[in-house]
Formats: sequence, structure tokens, C-alpha cells
Amino acid sequence: MISAAIEAFGQIFTPPFRVVLWKSLGLTLAILALAWAALDHLIVSYAAGALGWLATTISISTGIGLFFILAYLVAPASSLVAGFFLDELAERVEANPGPVGRPLAAGSAIVIGAKFAVVSLVVNMGALMVFLIPGVNIAVFFFANAYLFGREYFELAAMRYRPIAEVKALRQRHAFYLFVCGLPIALVVAVPVLNLLTPMFAIAYMARIHRQLAPIDSGVVQMAS
Repeated sequence: MISAAIEAFGQIFTPPFRVVLWKSLGLTLAILALAWAALDHLIVSYAAGALGWLATTISISTGIGLFFILAYLVAPASSLVAGFFLDELAERVEANPGPVGRPLAAGSAIVIGAKFAVVSLVVNMGALMVFLIPGVNIAVFFFANAYLFGREYFELAAMRYRPIAEVKALRQRHAFYLFVCGLPIALVVAVPVLNLLTPMFAIAYMARIHRQLAPIDSGVVQMAS
């Protein structure tokens, strides 16, 4: 697990990954910027009808509050972005060494990523509710995201080789290990700026974890077709 995480993190900066790296960063930043603009507009619209002193207080609090809110939105944004670049990234990881899995059906990875993004948003908003409880907030954040990311990215990687029913059965057999494997991804999500690399790192990482748990052969690829 540790070696897979180290290899995956190093690989995302290599030449074959750089084009996808910039595209992934650009899309993640665009999603966060849109979220910022929407929330800011909503709050400013409310403040426009408030008293002078209250409007000023709301305006100042908005900038500070949005910063923390966006920190929690990185996780669901990363889940959404992963759907756009899954096949492109996974092929680069799998090819060294092969065989390479089959691309998911058009739009499937994006739909799955969007579903996980919604779940991640709900879970992280729940974690935000306990933000003021020292110690508990950190634990909830790490454990929730370790579970979510361990599950999501493993399924995305495995579905390139296996039918969804087999993917879920494999995930259930290794549920605890995949939760532990999700901790490095949760750690990346928790570090500002570095968390923008989450989709790249998680896909490269979980492609390796899938390979470790279920040695891939041509027969498996055929089953997924």
C-alpha cells in the first residue's frame, strides 16, 4: 500500500501524465471557482437587504467562511473530476506493465463520479457540522473520506476489468483493506493546494491497488466486455 502510494504520487509528475495533470487541475479549479461565485452571489444578495453594519459584517465573514467551505468542497469536486479523466489516466498506469483494461461505457465514469460527488458532499457537510468539536472533526473527516475514496476509486479502477457485480463483491471481500488504502487519499485531500492533485493521485494509486488485490489477466478483461 505504501509503495503503491509513493509510486503513484511520483508518477503524476512524469511527462506522460503532465498533459492530463494540467487538464485535471484546470477543471478542478474551474468547479471550485464556480462554487465560490455561486455561494458569494447568494450571500451578497442576502446582505444587500441588511442594515449597513450587518451588511459589512456579512461581507467580511463571507470571505473567511467561503475559504473553509471550499476546503470541504475539494473532496466532491475531486470525485467529479475523476470521472472525466479515469480512462486516460488508468491506461497510462496499467500499461506499465500491461495488460490495459477496457474504457468504461461513454459517460459511465462521469455519472459514477457525479454520484460519489453528491455522497461526498453530504458526508463532508456532516463533518462540517461537528467542526467545532476538537479531535472529533479531524477523525470524522479522515475516516469518512478514507471510506469514500477507498471505495470510489477502487470501483472506478476495477470496472475497467470486471462487471459491476464482481467489482462490488471484490470490494466487499477487501472492505477493511480498501478503507486503510483510502487514508493516503484522505491525507492528500486534507493538505491545501496538494489536494488539487487528488484525482490524479487517487486514480494512479487505486489502479495499483486493484492490480495487487486481483492479478489481472486477459480472461478478466474479456469478462468486462
